[in-house]
Amino acid sequence: MTTRTLDAPDTAEGLERQALASAKRIVVKVGSSSLTSIKGGISEKSLTGLVNALAEKRNAGTEIILVSSGAIAAGLAPLGLAKRPKDLATQQAAASVGQGLLMARYTQAFSAHGVTVSQVLLTADDLMRRTQHTNAFRALDRLLNLGVVPVVNENDTVATHEIRFGDNDRLAALVAHLVRADALVLLSDVDALYDGPPSQGAQRIPLVRGPQDLEDVTIGKAGKAGVGTGGMMTKVEAASIAAGSGIHALVTSTANAAAALAGEEVGTWFAVNGNRKPVRLLWLAHLATVQGRLMLDDGAVKAVRDRHRSLLPAGITEISGDFEAGDPVEMVAHDGTVLARGLVNYSSEELPRMLGRTTQELGQAMGRGYDREVVHVDDLVLLRASRSSKLGA
Repeated sequence: MTTRTLDAPDTAEGLERQALASAKRIVVKVGSSSLTSIKGGISEKSLTGLVNALAEKRNAGTEIILVSSGAIAAGLAPLGLAKRPKDLATQQAAASVGQGLLMARYTQAFSAHGVTVSQVLLTADDLMRRTQHTNAFRALDRLLNLGVVPVVNENDTVATHEIRFGDNDRLAALVAHLVRADALVLLSDVDALYDGPPSQGAQRIPLVRGPQDLEDVTIGKAGKAGVGTGGMMTKVEAASIAAGSGIHALVTSTANAAAALAGEEVGTWFAVNGNRKPVRLLWLAHLATVQGRLMLDDGAVKAVRDRHRSLLPAGITEISGDFEAGDPVEMVAHDGTVLARGLVNYSSEELPRMLGRTTQELGQAMGRGYDREVVHVDDLVLLRASRSSKLGA
């Protein structure tokens, strides 16, 4: 395997990687495929090797949060299951059995280094609601201040949509944002992002400066042992979320964990290309399930996209979907290009009566409360140009 030649020297990349070596707070995510033996159970060798690298970094003074998949995989053998089940109820049963077993193994492995671990179960919703978001930050921050390594997982036993969410990758990006981490490290069984199938002589991509560097890259989804739900695609998405929000990100293999944490030039480095954003906007852009679609006229397109204004009812020509006030919707130009996502202030039952009318007209005709924006600019996030997708997907 070879390394792709960059258009510019990688001195800047090397300097950025040193930021990982000196980082004070790091979120590390490991997937099921990296922790699993060929038979489908948790591999003691893989888990111990990972813990050794993390504990060394923690004992050197760096605060570590581990976002770990593997609960469902750990529950397969005790339930007599040969492979990951496809139905939700059995997945939840396996997660319920496996979560305790996985934590027991982490507790034992970290204790050999004098490190205490804790279990934190989250869903994406916990990070979107202000009260839960604040409580989650306070709990995690306090655990880190006490020298604990929190082990975070999705609450697979009660989650529905989230259990198919992407093997915790994007959750890890949100956790990194939540705790104001300096860096996010995403570990899998692949050592880096390649510009094609590694088995066919593809080149390693050492540096991604922004979305433009990925336009011609074919990103695979495979993982081993049939136990993961993510793949390289979700890792690239998670790394891009982090980098776009001011957090250094690295994608590499679990075998390279120690080298990565030392700032060595392994894996694929995602350079910071944006500033910290409100967590609800990250959720809207990358995670939210769209419940409705608003078709905009040319004036509204320019107002939302070019002038960064709120969306008013006068600029909407058509709506589709079944949504309530506060639900995520997408805003679409007449050619089908999705411009933005936002939280709508009216339901799909109310909105049709308002189309094409000014807020002043609506306030006079329908009373107070109907003179608001359809989507306020503070609850709106612009997207890179894409085509509209199926609602609820």
